[in-house]
Amino acid sequence: MVESKNNSVSARIRTLVLVLLTAVFIFPILLVVMNSFKSRLYVSTVPFSWPVKEMFVGFENYINGLTTSGFFLAFLRSVWVSVMGVGVIILCTSMAAWYIVRVKDKVTKTLYYIFVFSMIVPFQMVMFTLTFVVTGVYFDNIVGIVLVYLGFGAGLAVFMFCGFVKSIPLEVEEAATIDGCNPLQTYFLIVFPMLKPTAITVAILQAMWIWNDYLLPYLILGSDHKTVPVAIQLAMQGAYGSTDYGGFMAMLVVSIIPIIVFYISSQKYIIKGVIAGAVKG
Repeated sequence: MVESKNNSVSARIRTLVLVLLTAVFIFPILLVVMNSFKSRLYVSTVPFSWPVKEMFVGFENYINGLTTSGFFLAFLRSVWVSVMGVGVIILCTSMAAWYIVRVKDKVTKTLYYIFVFSMIVPFQMVMFTLTFVVTGVYFDNIVGIVLVYLGFGAGLAVFMFCGFVKSIPLEVEEAATIDGCNPLQTYFLIVFPMLKPTAITVAILQAMWIWNDYLLPYLILGSDHKTVPVAIQLAMQGAYGSTDYGGFMAMLVVSIIPIIVFYISSQKYIIKGVIAGAVKG
């Protein structure tokens, strides 16, 4: 009886903690949505007040933001960079991880540690050198930036794929070889389909990072090929440091909707993929 009461109390405490954590994470999003319907003056002076009476401007901030930021073109550009970046990362890093795990020698071990080490190098340490190199090799465009994202996203992706590949029985690949498959056929027909849980997890994490990234597109693409975060920043930042906070909030709402929908529709694969990749990580 006492144990049952203790379990009940523990369950209530866990529920309360989870509710509080949920409120902490959801509150900033609700604050942005609420302020997106206020006049720019009231966003900065009373950010926590509900938009009523003279504060409320309806969808004016959304209309102004969409028309002044060139949002639709920036949206298409962000979609291109995100989809291509995620696709290249998954393809290249999964193949690299498969090779590292199956070919066990000093070279592959060194490659693995280089990939892992790249995860802990802050971007700020290399951003100026990177900008100089990228410009020198003419990668400062929406195609070249995909390769740059491959370099920065490879560390985490290879680490996760290696953990999952270790859990795949080698006998499966040997059977494919006996049936006449060459290495590429073995990978694409046998190994890659089995990597689906981890591939989806990597895709979700990389998509959220690339879509929301501001600094790398700003440094490489500049104002000529603006992605969504860069377009919003440049459009809402006025002369002499003035900022249209109402339009800023409205554009933030519009920009986060696609990635939130993508995350909610795919979140069930994250834990599944992480657990699968950690089986023998």
